[in-house]
Amino acid sequence: MNSDFALLTTDEMAECDRLAIKRGTPGIDLMEAAGRGVAESAAAIGEVPVHVLCGPGNNGGDGFVAARILKEAGRDVRVFLLGDLKALKGDAAIAASTWKDPVRAVSPHAVQGAGVIIDALFGAGLSRPIDGTAETIAAINEADAHVIAVDVPSGMDGTSGAVLGPTVEADETVTFFRAKPGHFLYPGRKYCGPITVIDIGIPTDILDIVRPRTALNGPVVWLDHFPWPEEEGHKYGRGHALIISGDELHTSASRLAAQAALRVGAGLVTLAGTRDALRIHGAQVTDVMLEEAADAGALAELLKDERKNAVLIGPAAGISTQTRSKTRTVLDARRATVLDADVFSAYADAPTELFKFTHDGCVLTPHEGEFERVFPGILGQEGSRLGAARAGAATSRSVVLLKGPDTIVAARDGHAVININAPPTLATAGSGDVLSGIITGLLAQGMPPFYAAAASAWIHGEAANLFGLGLVASDLPDLVPEVLESIFELAFGTSD
Repeated sequence: MNSDFALLTTDEMAECDRLAIKRGTPGIDLMEAAGRGVAESAAAIGEVPVHVLCGPGNNGGDGFVAARILKEAGRDVRVFLLGDLKALKGDAAIAASTWKDPVRAVSPHAVQGAGVIIDALFGAGLSRPIDGTAETIAAINEADAHVIAVDVPSGMDGTSGAVLGPTVEADETVTFFRAKPGHFLYPGRKYCGPITVIDIGIPTDILDIVRPRTALNGPVVWLDHFPWPEEEGHKYGRGHALIISGDELHTSASRLAAQAALRVGAGLVTLAGTRDALRIHGAQVTDVMLEEAADAGALAELLKDERKNAVLIGPAAGISTQTRSKTRTVLDARRATVLDADVFSAYADAPTELFKFTHDGCVLTPHEGEFERVFPGILGQEGSRLGAARAGAATSRSVVLLKGPDTIVAARDGHAVININAPPTLATAGSGDVLSGIITGLLAQGMPPFYAAAASAWIHGEAANLFGLGLVASDLPDLVPEVLESIFELAFGTSD
């Protein structure tokens, strides 16, 4: 994955610091660069009093540096410290020694008169609720001031995005070298405000040693794997997606998926179901083919045609033994496969049976409720959606796309991306079916499952952003071509 979009856990960031220092960059130089970045953000707010609230660790050291730089620039600055000045150690003590004005104790009164509050109390590695600062954090959140968080808002875990008790609600966050997963995972994401990443002098090639496994999702992650039409290509070269329909009263979900698979470029798309269901589809679609497959046996016959190289099962499929039988048939065929929706409910009482047959060509697309049905307890055990998605991918030997406002795509080897472009308008019936159809369409064109899932999440979000308010799921497939045009221009510079 492109290192510019890498996200570092707190342990990975600590290792980057350690390696930079080992190479000869003094820790105090890193702290000076970090503090300067914070000071620049504070100075941009205007000529207002700046109150810097420092904690007992390196985060507080960054605050002392920022305070000194702002003071040297002629700003009105006050510094407040949580704890004893004499107890500071290492680089934080060196940074504090450069501040020659009074240091007051952190308290709720520290925010009074501030136009900017710099929250340098606690850094990204916080692992437990903060003791004794609840009233001060409440005062920060109630203050009529612009709040800048150093690295992360105090009270938040930078790796998981978990909120560990009272947490600062920042207007912006300044972080260093690379952002962290917690900046983009809920609930932490809503406490951060806009994120500014400051270069503090850590060499980029250190990432080749640390090898972070998480990135922000976007075209740079998957563009090299994206399938484009070839001049001498033909429809079978673009793949044949097979979408399993629900019964005659539940056809719309699979139809949405089929239309999305076509729009994203699959050469052929077939809807398979009972004859009664196909009659409903036949009145609605013109570009999608129809084939009868009322049960698992008939579906197995369809899958003897190896040109049907990608399959989606789950949208409105029904919570039944029939769905389980069809799912097993699909998995036994070893096609690129998307499992969605009712598959998870159908296997809720026996998820281990499902995972006997899933494979590395599968993409699972649950929301949290569905995830809990087939991975019971993992969300709680892992402590974050990111950790849970990784654990689910390892258990299922598949790619897991865990849907939500911070959709996560995780591979079985632990690599993961966090998707952040999805607007809240996607919270509408049928939008997930469109997402599954996009994934299936890209799989049919030969895109590897992890990259197909990541690309689909981004395309899905961009399509929704193009439409705006009033979005319904059936609007999305027709917006996909415009998103594809923008990706093409990014890849090749022109769509002509």
